[in-house]
Amino acid sequence: MSEVMNVEAIFAENVFTLGTMKQRLTKKVYSEVKRVMDFGGELSPEAADVVAKAMKDWAVEKGATHYTHWFQPLTGITAEKHDSFVTHPDSDGKMLMEFSGKELIKGEPDASSFPSGGLRATFEARGYTAWDITSPAFIKEAATGPILCIPTAFCSYKGEALDKKTPLLRSMEALSTQALRIVRLFGNTTATKVTASVGAEQEYFLVDSAKALLREDIVFAGRTLFGAAAPKGQELEDHYFGVIRERIGAYMKDLNKELWKLGVTAKTQHNEVAPAQHELAPVYETANIAVDHNQIVMETMKRVAGYHGLRCMLHEKPFAGVNGSGKHDNWSITTDNGVNLLEPGTSPNENIQFLLVLACILKAVDTHADLLRQSASNVGNDHRLGANEAPPAIISVFLGEQLEDVVKQLVETGIAATCKEGGILATGVSTIPDFQKDATDRNRTSPFAFTGNKFEFRMVGSSDSIASPNTTLNAIVAEAFCEAADILEKAEDFDLAVHDLIKEYVTKHQRIIFNGNGYSEEWVQEAARRGLPNIASMVEAVDTLTTEKSIKLFEKFCIFTKAELESREEVLFETYSKTINIEALTMIDIASKQIIPAVVKYTRELADTIIAVKAAGADVSVQEEMLKEVSVLLKETQAALNNLRAVEAEAGAITEPKALAFFYKEKVTVAMQELRTPVDALELIVDKKVWPMPTYADLIFEV
Repeated sequence: MSEVMNVEAIFAENVFTLGTMKQRLTKKVYSEVKRVMDFGGELSPEAADVVAKAMKDWAVEKGATHYTHWFQPLTGITAEKHDSFVTHPDSDGKMLMEFSGKELIKGEPDASSFPSGGLRATFEARGYTAWDITSPAFIKEAATGPILCIPTAFCSYKGEALDKKTPLLRSMEALSTQALRIVRLFGNTTATKVTASVGAEQEYFLVDSAKALLREDIVFAGRTLFGAAAPKGQELEDHYFGVIRERIGAYMKDLNKELWKLGVTAKTQHNEVAPAQHELAPVYETANIAVDHNQIVMETMKRVAGYHGLRCMLHEKPFAGVNGSGKHDNWSITTDNGVNLLEPGTSPNENIQFLLVLACILKAVDTHADLLRQSASNVGNDHRLGANEAPPAIISVFLGEQLEDVVKQLVETGIAATCKEGGILATGVSTIPDFQKDATDRNRTSPFAFTGNKFEFRMVGSSDSIASPNTTLNAIVAEAFCEAADILEKAEDFDLAVHDLIKEYVTKHQRIIFNGNGYSEEWVQEAARRGLPNIASMVEAVDTLTTEKSIKLFEKFCIFTKAELESREEVLFETYSKTINIEALTMIDIASKQIIPAVVKYTRELADTIIAVKAAGADVSVQEEMLKEVSVLLKETQAALNNLRAVEAEAGAITEPKALAFFYKEKVTVAMQELRTPVDALELIVDKKVWPMPTYADLIFEV
């Protein structure tokens, strides 16, 4: 019988929450902390020392001996350097455990050893981590023992952002400032800030760890670079929402427990579409904490998997031929006095504030579709977007029948006089009650879909940080709010001006609205007719960061400087090249040291069999046909391997980051696929006992 888990008792037990601070701090210091959290500013040195001591005492009581400034460099994952609370012994030789306000607020990791895109030279090593007071400290329990983790921003000596958190925080402030101008226009005088809230659904694969370790591609690249389809895939659609297997259920139970202890509101768990694929979804949180928590989720998923003899794979496309994994980023904006600006109400056609907010978002997404696409691009996502399993690479907005009809009325007449209702769903079963339907259906092919009181940005990759997408969303919407407020604040007749502006925005930007099948070829053609960008790959998206339009946007709201944008451009090009280089070298290693030797051995066995069977006077036509087929594919494999080696050597002569990234995309990835094709064909005919690695059937069906 399974243990009874008291979720209320364990929830956030490893988090230095506001409640914990209230218990451990003086009223004066607690009030100062709360004021800085809510309105910005700096803690006094005296208050910082009090907070640091309370935080240290709390952590030590829980067994912690070390603390770390936990930050998110441009690697896309988290980083940490552990320092103990130990100080010099006192005069009696007794060891003291201390932690000062200065140590809490500031750290100094080596800035030159993280990606900086040229912002830092190798000899310019100094960087700073700065405490993010808005994200609570927490204790991570691992083999190193309990570690006090303090969420921090990471900047260079000169103040440039070298991380994902700093621009996100800047964008949240920009959005709040501009959104407040909008709500003030509608008479809300009590709100003091507007916060972006986010819920990030996380998809992932689980495979047996022992089998995964037998595959060099999974170890080095995080995905399979070779692999023929299993006899069964996802075609029966029986895995989605299916009964969770015992081994997976035990993993999910422990994962939930660890996440709840860390204050992560893990809410939903289920089997996803592909075999061995699953999903976890949390409750909404402020964007900053949601980003931190999603990093905790990904790290905890991997750690807990190890306890169960499993390997958690977060790559966007770990297996060819079955659905890849994404991370739906659910985004909304809410005032601190409880008004969701994306809540349409019962009559959205009469809700003028909602219609203005909606019109501004349509304008933002249409104006900066290229930037939004870039924010969700990474190497793994190139295998997923537009592949009839995820949103297409073309940005569009799904509004649903109700809002689409409202927009249509606004465009045609300037007034939305009516509003479609959801109606009643009658099942035809007497014991099941009829109930009110939603006003519109959903559209899983849309990259940016309105889903009742929020937008769901469905393009984000499963392994990616959600910081960049939310930074971009906050920035582009802040700009649209700013431009609308500039006009409306000067209007002599506000009611007339706001109606005119809503009509202007929805008319000018209605091309971004699409409620149909995003997977269809007709949509690709229609999007081109509308003039919507179709950015097919990560490397093609990178340049959007440094267009005049983008620089103007980010500098206007102090989110990125031009130098910071250029640095990220270089980092992204380098990341693409390095990732594909690792994958190519891994394929070369596997093909030359494992696959070709195994197939050569198999051909020798076939040849020996042919000789023996011939000597016995029996027919050998089947064996000869098999040997011929295997030999032809073996020759193709060797030729493709030689070609991949050659293009890899060519890449070594290219030094300019953009040119190198495009070479890897246009030459190396093509050569990689040319090598994979004959190898996957060989897997289907070579004796399984000879094949040198676990197959797809072994990995995704035997968990």
